[in-house]
Amino acid sequence: MKTSISLLITAAIALIGFFILNSSQTVITSNGASFALGAISVGIALSLLSTKSAGESSSELPTSTNSKTIYVGNLPYRANENDVKELFAKHGEVFAVRLMKDKRTGKRRGFGFVVMAAADSPEAIEALNNAEYGDRTLKVREANDPRKSERA
Repeated sequence: MKTSISLLITAAIALIGFFILNSSQTVITSNGASFALGAISVGIALSLLSTKSAGESSSELPTSTNSKTIYVGNLPYRANENDVKELFAKHGEVFAVRLMKDKRTGKRRGFGFVVMAAADSPEAIEALNNAEYGDRTLKVREANDPRKSERA
């Protein structure tokens, strides 16, 4: 889908370049050469823009090598994402918190996942597993990767 849109945009800009180069008093007299020059310049511009934006966004998101996903079970139903984030932030850098909800009722199901720095996750698991939180005993462990179980 993105490729076809990129091709359409490239073709449109190449046509514009063709008309501009063809109408001005330039050295290029061939219609094909004008079109090709427009397409090449647009391709170069688009590739420079896409590599710049890809480089910027990849540094902001945690990758699997520097983050771990942790399962948190037996959470109080009244706990929200901010509460859980504050709890885990005491033990390291937290990237994201996702608490599961029942699809039908929208109520929390009492478990969720925390994505945090890989270096900090063992300490957080050790400190929070079997800890009391909101009159409940938390169950904290490294989350299973469903992709690993599919390969085995």
